[in-house]
Amino acid sequence: MVLIHLASGFEEVEALTAADLLRRAGTECRLVSVTGERMVEGTHGIRVEADCLFEEADYDNCEMIVLPGGLPGAYGLRDHAGLGREIVRFAEEGKPIAAICAAPLVLGYHDVLQGRKVTIYPGMEEFLTGGIHVDKPVVRDGNLITGQGPAFAMEFALELAAFLKGEEAARTMRKDLLLER
Repeated sequence: MVLIHLASGFEEVEALTAADLLRRAGTECRLVSVTGERMVEGTHGIRVEADCLFEEADYDNCEMIVLPGGLPGAYGLRDHAGLGREIVRFAEEGKPIAAICAAPLVLGYHDVLQGRKVTIYPGMEEFLTGGIHVDKPVVRDGNLITGQGPAFAMEFALELAAFLKGEEAARTMRKDLLLER
């Protein structure tokens, strides 16, 4: 199961594209609110009902943590102590973590990027504490996947699917989505 985290002001296209494509790939995923409320408003005023609250999420059976960007959403994720503990635990155990747009700042804040290649929304590179910035739309370094922003939400989500289901599954999805003909 993949847990996609929502804080007030999350980037809607990044969160929902990841959820959509992962579910198409046959991966169970849940939208997790870190706000204490199931209804979470995105940065563009779109309200989304999360599947569960952070306190109800099952991190022991989680195969990947996903952090959508958006502001102030990324700051809300950064400041959630419980999520921070799970991010550090996942990093220590070598479990997959993915973040897009502004959300890689959460990983820098929790000091889990040491020597890892990562990307972030342009102009926010200073928040990649310990990471090695790569100016590419999507960067995968082992179990860590990062993306630059909303324009690359589909590529980011396909990389998550490739990581979890294999490259062939991602290629099939690209064709089904008409990204490749």
